[in-house]
Amino acid sequence: MVNKVVLIGVLWCLYGGVFAQEGRRLNPESGIGNFERQDTLSAAQRKSTGIKNIKNENAKIEDYLIISYLNDTTHVDTTLTIQKEYKFNYLRRDNFGLMPFSNLGQTYNTLTQNLQSTALMPVFGARARHFNYMEIEDINYYRVPTPLTELFFKTAFEQGQLADSFFTVNTSPRFNFSIAYKGLRSLGNYQHLLTSTGNFRFTTNYSTKNNQYHFRAHIVMQDLLNQENGGLRDDMVENFESGIAEFLDRSLLEVNFENAESILKGKRFHVEHAYSIIRKKDSLSKNNMSIGHIMSFKDKFYEFSQTSAVTAYFGQASENSIKDKVTLESFYNQFYVSYSNDLLGDLQFNLNHNNYNYGYNSLYRDVKNGIDVTNRLKGDIVSAGGKYHKQFKGLELHGELGLNISGEFEGNFLNAHVGFKLNEEVFAKASINHNSKVPNYNTLLYQSKYVHYNWENHFNNTESQQLAFQIKYKDFADITVDYTTLNDYVYFGEDQGTNSIKPFQSNASITYLRVKWVNELRAGKFALHNTVLYQNVQNDNEVFNVPQFITRNTLYFSSHVFKKAMYLQTGLTLNYFTKYYMNAYSPLLAEFYVQRDKEYGGFPRLDFFVNAKIRQTRIFLKAEHFNAPFTGYNYYAAPNTPYRDFIVRFGVVWNFFL
Repeated sequence: MVNKVVLIGVLWCLYGGVFAQEGRRLNPESGIGNFERQDTLSAAQRKSTGIKNIKNENAKIEDYLIISYLNDTTHVDTTLTIQKEYKFNYLRRDNFGLMPFSNLGQTYNTLTQNLQSTALMPVFGARARHFNYMEIEDINYYRVPTPLTELFFKTAFEQGQLADSFFTVNTSPRFNFSIAYKGLRSLGNYQHLLTSTGNFRFTTNYSTKNNQYHFRAHIVMQDLLNQENGGLRDDMVENFESGIAEFLDRSLLEVNFENAESILKGKRFHVEHAYSIIRKKDSLSKNNMSIGHIMSFKDKFYEFSQTSAVTAYFGQASENSIKDKVTLESFYNQFYVSYSNDLLGDLQFNLNHNNYNYGYNSLYRDVKNGIDVTNRLKGDIVSAGGKYHKQFKGLELHGELGLNISGEFEGNFLNAHVGFKLNEEVFAKASINHNSKVPNYNTLLYQSKYVHYNWENHFNNTESQQLAFQIKYKDFADITVDYTTLNDYVYFGEDQGTNSIKPFQSNASITYLRVKWVNELRAGKFALHNTVLYQNVQNDNEVFNVPQFITRNTLYFSSHVFKKAMYLQTGLTLNYFTKYYMNAYSPLLAEFYVQRDKEYGGFPRLDFFVNAKIRQTRIFLKAEHFNAPFTGYNYYAAPNTPYRDFIVRFGVVWNFFL
């Protein structure tokens, strides 16, 4: 590990040397930061932005660029829309299909799953704790004509608050950096449910004067801590559901334990850079060839600790004090060659190397069988792949494939889609995806001081095949359909012999159909926004469970008020999903597992919101789940884990353009 960190530091310093070179703005020929914008526009060219506090009068809102990890480029948006209402939450993205637990910063139960994947490697376990863990695809890069700041704030539950602060600046037209931190502390309404999380991000990107060399990088450090209580005791469930006034103070409801906490902590150093070796343009077409390198070092761990073992809940323990810790170090390098031609399209070939080291610091001895269980999964994986992209008028073709060619883990994927515009109002897309990869690390190897939570498995690869279609007509209809076949599915379930939670592999094929419809109907200043999802699962073992219907419907009013000094948006949102065998939560594993004892769901959640925009400040006020007192206390996010009661919460997003 020390050698890897030293190597990263040396490379970082070498890359930093290019910052002193002369340069100019990025352009579309780059494999990184795929855009080209002017820093300023003349007054005659400018559009009215409504932004009053930009000191550079030549800047406009479209010049404040956001570049995704896929090089898709958008610009900063300070408008107030219904999508902004949906994204004003802890994750800062639309959480349709996710059922949050009672406290902010806890996990979410997944009501729907998109099984499309291009992964070749198993992923780290404790998946229930990863909803707010920012991966490579969650990090954006920026280019701005003037310094930009964004402040995000939202109240939490009981003591605490959620805040996210962001700042970015271009020190020259060619060099940008950004720094951000999202922090949360929330006590929660139930006993022993404190959450405390932090996500630090730093990004930078650079282009040389002749546009031949492009570089971008990020550093992310994250720590997500949760106190764990195991949910309500069985004898407390009736007290919760009865609505007795005494127990509306949720702190009086007794939980399974009050002495445990879990933490997911990690850091990542990521670098991408590319150099153009051929840049030629003639009257017929342009020919570009570049070589590139991507390097990523990840170091993370998950730890569950308990001051004294709770054998009535987890079973027999080898020690009275519990401290289970698992780590993963991953050092990834990709080298690629890409070629771009107006007639042929964009083509890329890559060769990848992944060094991984997952496991524990001590061996576990299986006393019953008299054998030592390994404590480490480590090795090297070499893989190869390619990409193709071609756009011709309204038609777009994209294909991508990858294959592990050496190492302990087998894996491959194929992903392709074709999209086309039938006209200016209708868009259609069809895609296919195949993936085969090893199941997650914690299903292969796990150690705990709890005796029945120790295993070493050799599962088959999980394979999925998906066909998907989308058609969109203005705002009237956006319909997506995907059909997935899943084989050798690995899941967590109850082991009846030991009364513990363990991974199992299904020997039956699973088919999964989803049909999603999104539309918005408008009448003057009123609008009705609908999102409806139908799901159908066929699995003989009944180990893949989702609700048949999920719906979210928002009726809202929008208008300028006070002589257009403020833009107001207010409305009512209904969330609902049908009853089904909802997965239960294991705080020890930080995983959801299959249960078939009771169905949950079938309760409405009504939210009333009043949002406003004053200049670049968006203000959000919401009465969440206000129907709770009169529709019954039968709402759960997981078995024995209630959803949130009625609460009024406030928040703000504020942009500064200097």
